[in-house]
Amino acid sequence: MNEFEFGFLGGGQMATAIAKGVVQSEVATAQAIAFYEPNADQATKIQRLYPGAFLASSANELFDRCHRLILAVKPQVLEGISMGLAPHTTPHHHLISIAAGIPLAKLTQWFRTERITRVMPNTPCQCLQGASGIAHGAGVGQEDREWTDRVFRSVGTVVQVTDDQLHAVTGVSGSGPAYVLMMIEAMSDGGVASGLSREVALQLATQTVLGAAAMVQQTQIHPAILREQVTSPAGTTIEALKTLEDGAFRGTVIAAVLAATRRSRELAGPVRKTETS
Repeated sequence: MNEFEFGFLGGGQMATAIAKGVVQSEVATAQAIAFYEPNADQATKIQRLYPGAFLASSANELFDRCHRLILAVKPQVLEGISMGLAPHTTPHHHLISIAAGIPLAKLTQWFRTERITRVMPNTPCQCLQGASGIAHGAGVGQEDREWTDRVFRSVGTVVQVTDDQLHAVTGVSGSGPAYVLMMIEAMSDGGVASGLSREVALQLATQTVLGAAAMVQQTQIHPAILREQVTSPAGTTIEALKTLEDGAFRGTVIAAVLAATRRSRELAGPVRKTETS
């Protein structure tokens, strides 16, 4: 029986985004990738996107034919199917979970292995501009770590954190695209209110956010210094910044990150003690 380099349990948007990055960066070929996707329409889409990829007939078959597996299903789904998959998990397997909020301790209990990595990617991975936090279990060796790093660098930036810090990663970058998209929407609305067409306002707002992020990334200068460089005395920018401060913009964003972090901890819940035989 042929074994594939790695497989995806689930073939949704994040799985196909990661596969896109992996293939385009030549980390692996489509022929080296397997998927298990129970939704027929989505499975057909995967076949169209990656004609050389293998589609497993069951999750069990996927586990039996891949030694590295990216668990790309909803958290509640993963918990429900883990009992049936645990007997198919061997020391040969390296599991990488992108299911939000499930800590390594729970994953270790469910799958009966410590060779597990948790990754918190975000939706810009779909355009290969994502940000992913990675935390490894105690049983993950150097080769597994380097492989995981290559895979997620193919869809953006990678940071190494502890399992507990992934809650903060969720608050900053996991949920972060929604904050930035709301900012773009608000800037665009302001442009329309000031007399621009919707199309022009959205184009300007989008490019401004993209350009500002590129300045931080490329210059490695702190955003506060870059902001000061474009803020002239008694000018338009300082007037706008004063309005933002009056509306507690900075504090509201910080509070949003803390709220998302707190909610991530709540969703993780306690780790139940299991009986040992």
